Order: sequence, then structure tokens, then C-alpha cells
Amino acid sequence: MALGRSKHEEQDPRWLEVDATMTGTVVFKDPVNLQINGQFEGSLQAKGRLSIGQRAQVKATIQGEAVIIGGLVEGTVTATYSVELLSTGRVLGKVITPSLVVQEGAVINGTIEMATSSHNRTWMTIEELARYLEVDASTVTQWAQSGKLPAQRENNQWQFNRSKIEEWLAQEKVK
Repeated sequence: MALGRSKHEEQDPRWLEVDATMTGTVVFKDPVNLQINGQFEGSLQAKGRLSIGQRAQVKATIQGEAVIIGGLVEGTVTATYSVELLSTGRVLGKVITPSLVVQEGAVINGTIEMATSSHNRTWMTIEELARYLEVDASTVTQWAQSGKLPAQRENNQWQFNRSKIEEWLAQEKVK
């Protein structure tokens, strides 16, 4: 096994490795296997697998599908499928995921929220829909209030039916 990579990473050897110092917002709209080995500060959104290498130092809000952490992450890590902390991994902040694997020696100082995978749920929150549509939560709220999005209010909270959102997206693409 390659040093600092999980068993999941060995199944597909094609990885985009970044060994630089970066600041800002990085968004990958198409699936990619990305490994950060340097320093990163900002916001990182990736479809596919995201790996934080053993020597990496990341201060960011991270959103991904499968996130593997071997270095230091300060911030919030949200994963649709799973987060795996390698023995060298350290998280200072919040982890939100339906599946968490923590190897012996890994450190989490913060909170863990074991969220149900939004892919398997019928209803989505404003935040989940915003991530799904890749827009700000305030935009989703405005669309819901104006009736642009199919939505309903329950206990003073907006909720969105996944199948109705899928239908809405298909209709919007036709226009």
C-alpha cells in the first residue's frame, strides 16, 4: 500500500496530486480523484474522492463525496458517502458524514455529525439542496419563497422532495 493512501485509493491509481500552497475556492464539478499534499486555505468542493496527504495542512470548508484525511484539516468536512481518517490524520473542527472510519492514532478535536446520506433520503434541507444545486443557501431560500422551487414548510423550515426537485431540474434544462 502506498504511504498515506487508504485501501480505497489503491483501486484507481489515477490521482490528480497538488503539491502547492493555494488559497481560495476550488470547485470540481466533474468527478475527480484529488490529493492535496501542500497547504490549502479556503473552500474546497470535489465530486469523487478527495485525499488530504500526510504532510498537507488544510484550513478549509471541505465538501466531497469520499474524503480521506492523512494530514491536518482545520474546518468543516462534509462528505456525502464517507470520511476516513488515517492514523496520521488530524481534524480540528466538524465532520459531517453518514460513514466514518477512524484508524488508531487519528485525532478529531471537534464535533461529529453522522448524517443520513442525502442520496438515500426523500427530503432535503436548504443546506443539502444548496450543495446539490451548487448555489448559496440564501438563493435556495429565495427560490422557495418565490415559488420557483417545489418546496413545503414544516415546523417553520423549508423541505424539498428529492423526486420533485429532480423533475424541476429536468424541466429547467428543457427551457
